[in-house]
Amino acid sequence: MDLVDRLAHTGIGATYNQYARSPLRRDRLRAYLASRAHAEIILVGEAAGYRGARVSGIPFTSERQLTGTGPAEASATIVQRVLAELGVAEDVLLWNLVPTHPGTSTSNRPPTRAEVRDGRQFVDELARGRHVVAVGRLAAEALGALYVRHPSHGGARAFADGLRRALGAGPGPAAFRYNPASAGARSASFL
Repeated sequence: MDLVDRLAHTGIGATYNQYARSPLRRDRLRAYLASRAHAEIILVGEAAGYRGARVSGIPFTSERQLTGTGPAEASATIVQRVLAELGVAEDVLLWNLVPTHPGTSTSNRPPTRAEVRDGRQFVDELARGRHVVAVGRLAAEALGALYVRHPSHGGARAFADGLRRALGAGPGPAAFRYNPASAGARSASFL
């Protein structure tokens, strides 16, 4: 069973599993992961959003970005724009600590510690051997990864500046290669 099928059959706390009953979202995610198999960088956010991955099936991506219809999502728009500006949109894998959606069809809520723990198996598998950049404090704390500010709530500029630094396109430390054994222990080695 591949990662997408395992995810579709996994319950993560009280989150909504957008892949469980949607062949379209599973197919989209499978195609997305295949298209980023070569990616050396993974950006890991907190959780799927109600206007983003809950609908589209792809982290930090809205349905409107995929089809031109449906809801737009502010963070997805900013993340995709910044990646395109940096010329790395096709070279970065996007993911979330909790790949399913905590919240309702019209709202988000922070994931619980148990939901983060249950979602880690997917992060650990996808991040292995890649440079990890955590988007937001929760992802940084959970992974022991290099932090860039989340773009929501006025953080677009700080996100863009932080990502430039993390990717070596600006001043500051570069990202590091992920080691699940050291995640959370803050002992990852920087490149």
